[in-house]
Amino acid sequence: MGFFDKIKKAFSAEKKEEEKQEIVEETVDETPSDESAPAESKETAAEEAQTTPETAAEEVAETADLTDNAEMEKLADVEEALEEEPEEILTEETQEVVVEVPEEESSVVTPLAEPTDTQVSEEIEESKEEQVQEKYEKGLEKTRKTFGQRLNELFANFRSVDEDFFEELEETLIGADVGFDTSLKITEALRQEVKLRNVKKPAQVQNTIIEKMVDLYEEAGINENNAINLQPNGLTVILFVGVNGVGKTTSIGKLAHQYKLEGKKVLMAAADTFRAGAIDQLVVWGERAGVEVVRGNAGGDPAAVVFDAVERAKAEQADVLLVDTAGRLQNKVNLMKELEKIKRVIQREIPDAPHEVLLVVDATTGQNAMTQAKQFKETTDVTGLVLTKLDGTAKGGIVIAIRNELHLPVKLVGLGEGINDLEPFNANDFAMGLFKGLLKDV
Repeated sequence: MGFFDKIKKAFSAEKKEEEKQEIVEETVDETPSDESAPAESKETAAEEAQTTPETAAEEVAETADLTDNAEMEKLADVEEALEEEPEEILTEETQEVVVEVPEEESSVVTPLAEPTDTQVSEEIEESKEEQVQEKYEKGLEKTRKTFGQRLNELFANFRSVDEDFFEELEETLIGADVGFDTSLKITEALRQEVKLRNVKKPAQVQNTIIEKMVDLYEEAGINENNAINLQPNGLTVILFVGVNGVGKTTSIGKLAHQYKLEGKKVLMAAADTFRAGAIDQLVVWGERAGVEVVRGNAGGDPAAVVFDAVERAKAEQADVLLVDTAGRLQNKVNLMKELEKIKRVIQREIPDAPHEVLLVVDATTGQNAMTQAKQFKETTDVTGLVLTKLDGTAKGGIVIAIRNELHLPVKLVGLGEGINDLEPFNANDFAMGLFKGLLKDV
């Protein structure tokens, strides 16, 4: 089963569950309440309530007469029986009545089986997965709505799928920040598919567009590794690079918090000695995450700070060292040379480090983020991307462009402002969140 078929099946199952829930709610609403009692009962109650005092007195008198007559007859019968068989009756009355009480059956209460550790772990893991999926759906809501509106406008303007339609589709996809090359590929694939399947209905065309986007997205990520390269033994060094204002320091603080919760020994290095307040900002994040920060003086040598951090991490047997660097433009030669110096210092102490060089880009900048990624990739060995502020933009389609055109794996995504809202990138959750509700019933 292809990736698109899996998404389609998941959406179909979710829709059926929603319809089932609606039926249950309607059934509950239609259940008659106690207030709708039969009319006959109400009329009977009303008649009983209208009984007059005179009628009640007559009924009481009649009942009393009947009771007196019955008592007299019963007394006469008893006297007659005593005269005829007194001994037998007395014997019966004085005879002990032995009632055999059956022994109570011992009720054995079988205790409920306690869930095993494996079952508990599976339930916790399933709950976490659902929470992450909800984050993706919520974080990509703006992108999904904007893309859906663009498609609706496209189909409203065209009654037939002709060449003008395909040209307009290219513009729509480019406007959705899926990238120029990616837009051309999707349009060409759709053009061929429409001819083969003889697709004409707007709903069919829209589903085919999404199918081609998913296929291209899946194909581009076949050999992609979205996991952070954590070392099984020894220290893992992760270097963060990018321009100012994209959320490097914030991402480092959130990641440190996550690793600390996982039980890892974490250190952070404040190697951004150029930006005013950068060191203090990382120290604040260190306090929030409960992680120590190795720092130097403002305006000092960043490479010296990194050297001290590596030495301390080795001495304290830390698991992870997260290095914050100065925001630098990819075309600034001196800053890029400074970055290379930092890498050399790290490699003198740990030859195979840094194990990750993560470029942090702001998703709200759309194609500008794409340009930054291209130029950084040309000047330094970027191993992956951190895509921040994905929840605050309608330009989430940039992930498709980055994956298809740069072949740089997205490692982490920011899906909110909270300390727990930096998530490992999950390709399936992203696709589900991006296309949810856009597939049409055909």
